[in-house]
Amino acid sequence: MVAVDAALGPLAPGETIHIAHDGLSVEIAPAAGGRIAQITRDDLEWLVGYSAANPASIDWGSFPMLPWAGRIRRGSFDFDGNRYQLSPNLGAHAIHGIAFGLPWHVDTHSPSHVELSLQLPEGEHWPFGGIARQRIAIARDTLRLALSVTAQARAMPVVIGWHPWLRKPDRMGFAPSQCYPRDAEGIATLPLVKPPPRPWDDCFINRRPVIVQRGGQTLRLRSDCTHWVMYDEPEDATCIEPQSGPPDAFNLEPSVLAPGATRAAWYLWEWL
Repeated sequence: MVAVDAALGPLAPGETIHIAHDGLSVEIAPAAGGRIAQITRDDLEWLVGYSAANPASIDWGSFPMLPWAGRIRRGSFDFDGNRYQLSPNLGAHAIHGIAFGLPWHVDTHSPSHVELSLQLPEGEHWPFGGIARQRIAIARDTLRLALSVTAQARAMPVVIGWHPWLRKPDRMGFAPSQCYPRDAEGIATLPLVKPPPRPWDDCFINRRPVIVQRGGQTLRLRSDCTHWVMYDEPEDATCIEPQSGPPDAFNLEPSVLAPGATRAAWYLWEWL
């Protein structure tokens, strides 16, 4: 798994809340970055859970990535005529935003859904502020995740997405059309190329459902995001990460959120 500097500190689950419907249950840890700590369907656990032996904040559960996803090269980027420097937390780079390292507020909690919110602080980790929201809802054999970021008084760059640590699939169906090649620093670059062979730690253009089979169950993953990072190098896990832009998007493909505007996305899990 990836080693991350403890710039925001490791986060144990703390108090968790639950939602459930028939054989599907979801455990949520608001204080641990607003993440899903575990997803269980008919007694089969789908996520790599928290372990005291491996407490790094980006190495377990399923957490929201915002206001950026993946690496920002050396944590630096230009925006609106200014140069900004983010605090690095993966060697020289800044990875996966700041939301995974902050406690989220529980706005609503019913037996079938949870709504969370987070005021993004303006400071050394992120200079622009903003408000993040997520909704986690289940129905029969379906988990729907919704995520958004709203800019406040200032325009801001933004990429949002999810980072689930799925326990290693028995089989997986994934058919992307293109891939961002990685350079010597492991950072996504352009132009796009044909998808390389596995193993992957890459960002792809993908518009098809991803099919995951494990323990006799079949899971279909869909999203309105067309950028998907696939990380299947670990022996015990595979990360399937839809996001609204590529890694290093602030430098590679900047996307600007105007004051008061919102960027939203959804991620649907369906057991077939």
